[in-house]
Amino acid sequence: MAFYDPWTIFFTNSLAPLGYVRITSIRMQGVLLLIFVKCLHLPYIRDLQTNYTRTGLFGYWGNKGGVAVRLSIHGHLLCFLNCHLPAHMDNTAQRLDTFRHILHTQQFTGNKAQAILDHDLLFWFGDLNFRIGDHGLHFLRESICNNRFHLLWDKDQLNKAKKTESILRGFQEGQLLFKPTYKFNLASSDYDTSGKKRKPAWTDRILWKVKEQVQDGGSGARCSDLNHPIAVTLNTYGSQMEYGISDHKPVSGTFCLEVRVGLLFFVPLL
Repeated sequence: MAFYDPWTIFFTNSLAPLGYVRITSIRMQGVLLLIFVKCLHLPYIRDLQTNYTRTGLFGYWGNKGGVAVRLSIHGHLLCFLNCHLPAHMDNTAQRLDTFRHILHTQQFTGNKAQAILDHDLLFWFGDLNFRIGDHGLHFLRESICNNRFHLLWDKDQLNKAKKTESILRGFQEGQLLFKPTYKFNLASSDYDTSGKKRKPAWTDRILWKVKEQVQDGGSGARCSDLNHPIAVTLNTYGSQMEYGISDHKPVSGTFCLEVRVGLLFFVPLL
C-alpha cells in the first residue's frame, strides 16, 4: 500500500469493509481507473486485461488519452474506458478524432472482443471535455441558477455529436439534471471568476453501450430485449458539489446490470 496513490488507498480502505476487493488498476499520469469487485463474484472473473493510449504531445505524453480495463464476469465481456480528451470550446472534432484513435489503437489479446467496441458492454467515462456551444455566458449562468438545464441540452456538443457521428451510435447517457461540472473556483461552488471566465460545461460524463446482437441465420436483424444477455438500468446520475480541490466537480453514477445469471452492480466514480 505504501506505493499506491492516495485515491487507491482511499477507495480500498472505504470499500473493503463492504466486501469489495480491488482486482486491478491502471494509471496514466492523472488518468486512473480502479476496478473493485465483491468477493462473491471473484470466482467468476476471467480474462482480466488493461490497456492505455497516450494522445498528448502527439502520443508521447499521457496527460490526455484513455485507459481501459476489460474482464469477463459470469461469461459476459465488459470493458471500462476512462478518457481525458482535448480541451477548449472549438475542439469538438479533435475530441471525436481522439476517441476514434483510442478505439482503434487499443487491442486486447484472445479470440473474443479484441477491440473495445467488441465487448458485450462498454462503460465510457471521464473528463470528455465537451462544451456547451452558442449560448452566451450570461444565458448559461442564468439557466443554471434557475435549474433550467433543459435549455442547454441541445447545445451540448456531445449530445449534438451523438445524433450525427456514427462512432457514437448506441451510446446512452442519463439526463443531465445536475449543474455543469466545469469550471469552478478552487474550494468553491462558484463558477470561474478569473479573467478567463470559462463558460460552464458538462465536461465530466458517464456513458454506456450494449453491443448490438443479431439473430442466428445471418438475417442481420437485432434481437429483442428479452433475448439480450445484458440489460442496463441507470439508477442515479449526478455531481458531487461538495468536492472542492479541483476546478471540476466529480460525477457519479449507479447502475444495475441484469444478466442471465443474476444481478450485478457497478458504481463508476470520477
